[in-house]
Amino acid sequence: MRTVLNILNFILGGFLTTLSWLFATVVSIIFIFTLPLTRSCWEITKLSLLPYGNEAVHVDELEPGRKNALMNSGGTLLNIIWLVFFGWWLCVMHIMTGIAQCITIIGIPVGIANFKIAAIALWPVGRRVVSVEVAQAAREANARSRFN
Repeated sequence: MRTVLNILNFILGGFLTTLSWLFATVVSIIFIFTLPLTRSCWEITKLSLLPYGNEAVHVDELEPGRKNALMNSGGTLLNIIWLVFFGWWLCVMHIMTGIAQCITIIGIPVGIANFKIAAIALWPVGRRVVSVEVAQAAREANARSRFN
């Protein structure tokens, strides 16, 4: 089912959002001051291409022992830079694509996936794209460690 939904996403506009993320990745490589944003761009490009079966998870959820206040502060600063230069127009693109996909009944699940990615597009630094199973396992491990 994931494969069918990923193909449907690609056909119904996912290729445009993926190209937009690739463009943002290339631009972030060209401008030296945005180079730290390149990894986040690439991670969300993968999610935009294959939204089903993958999930964007914050690094703190994947590796809770490596939390660092300095890195979180730097990530927040990078997210603000991201929002100003890239985030707002990528978010708008995902919202517009999601609305267009939701017009058709068959495109509603794909449109909902684009709305989820639109939220991630605003604040992506510090997120990694992993399989749904890995994300679920990380959440369960974090819950066990908090309550034990």
